[in-house]
Amino acid sequence: MPRQMHLGLFLLGTGSHVAGWRYPGANTSFQDIDALVSMAQLAERGCFDLIFMGDNLYADPAAHPSYTLRFEPLTLLAALAMATTRIGLGATIATTYSDPWTTARAFASLDHISKGRAAWNAVTGASPQAAPNFGRQHPNHAERYAIAAEYVDVVRGLWDCWDDDALLADRNTGQYLAADKIRALNHNGAHFSVQGPLNIGRAPQGRPIILQAGGSAPGQQLAARTADVVFAVVQDLGEAQAQYAALKALLPGFGRAATDVAVLPGVMPVIGRTDREAFDKLATLQGYVDASNALAILSDRFGVDMARYSLDGPIPDLPVPDTYHSFSQAMLNKARRENMSLRDVYNLTAAARGHWVLCGSAETVADTLQLWFEQHAADGFNVMPSHMPGGLADFVDGVVPILQRRGLFRSAYAGATLREHLGLARPV
Repeated sequence: MPRQMHLGLFLLGTGSHVAGWRYPGANTSFQDIDALVSMAQLAERGCFDLIFMGDNLYADPAAHPSYTLRFEPLTLLAALAMATTRIGLGATIATTYSDPWTTARAFASLDHISKGRAAWNAVTGASPQAAPNFGRQHPNHAERYAIAAEYVDVVRGLWDCWDDDALLADRNTGQYLAADKIRALNHNGAHFSVQGPLNIGRAPQGRPIILQAGGSAPGQQLAARTADVVFAVVQDLGEAQAQYAALKALLPGFGRAATDVAVLPGVMPVIGRTDREAFDKLATLQGYVDASNALAILSDRFGVDMARYSLDGPIPDLPVPDTYHSFSQAMLNKARRENMSLRDVYNLTAAARGHWVLCGSAETVADTLQLWFEQHAADGFNVMPSHMPGGLADFVDGVVPILQRRGLFRSAYAGATLREHLGLARPV
């Protein structure tokens, strides 16, 4: 088949824009299960590959509303699995603040519940604010990635401790399990000691899909070795092409092909009937931004108190922080390249927390996504609607049909599992 796009929905109940909940008709909570079920079903109607949920492990009233007040991701996705039939279900569990056995078990369970649609976003957990909630110190960047690398290997090993045909349930012989088809992992490493096996059979996908979002060098190495889908933070075509090529170039070193990993940049589309209407919609959203909340998000992304700098001055000489490497690097590169003021960066961060904002008519948005896809800047996109459900409906009803008419995106699901949607073989 010709190469086709993959689409993920970055699910935030109040939308990706920090003030999206204030838009007329927008959802105002990430705790409204009925609204979230409707959003999931809308994305499935649009034939999206997957729904993706990030996570936050602390509450800050100044942060994005959907990170301060939210459902725990796996609990929510188990509910959404019962209300959908095809769309993939991806959730974040941070390797710094959890354990491999529990993570492996949880995602194997979600894969069984959803009949093969589970995906784990394996991130290190960049926010030091989470540490006091777990009674520990936040590790530095290098240590976080060393922990993550071993953690992912343990999880994948636990998923493989059961053979596919280990469950016999033979009424005639009385034999329930084939004991020789269930193995202990017996992992003893620098950070984890895990015996295994899990107390759940092998997942329908063999292994649930692994998502990754690390933009630093260790993050890219981990993604190239273990990930099936990589989320990218980019701001322009050239930067996206360079990141895309760099990751794909790493894959042969791990015995993998370019098609084994899908790269999905995050994009917040703001769509109108015309380009002008779309820009007016973005201006309306920006008019809702509370200065203190936007500044708090900017400070969090850059790892320093940004209130000490003039918003109308030049970009200060900031080091890349030990936390959000890819976000901060993308924003600093764009700011210096385009001679932006700090206020420009502030506005971009407030709009989409550092992600790419694409504003225009459905035709303009589709044209741009097609360009990026055909110019090998992306294998698809992680769509981050500014507000819900209107922003998602604009994309599903406006942009998706254009992509389908152009043969760039599926018109119906061909398979039942997320692995099939992504065109990936089931691991032995």
